[in-house]
Amino acid sequence: MKADTHPDYHLINVKMTDGTMLVMKSTWGAEGDQLALDIDPTAHPAWNGGSSRLLDTGGRVSKFKNKYAGLGF
Repeated sequence: MKADTHPDYHLINVKMTDGTMLVMKSTWGAEGDQLALDIDPTAHPAWNGGSSRLLDTGGRVSKFKNKYAGLGF
């Protein structure tokens, strides 16, 4: 294997959105640097199941249904 072809793989501190800290290996930054996340598995609805619902109060779905009401939709 050639020397100096792979990036440095070291430990960094990752700060989650709730303030907890994790120690992970990464090629980002330098040894001991802190990476603060804006979105993580504790805060993103794709990972935590999401509590948002589709509420259509006169939005796109209603407009579509009104526009094509005569066609049996």
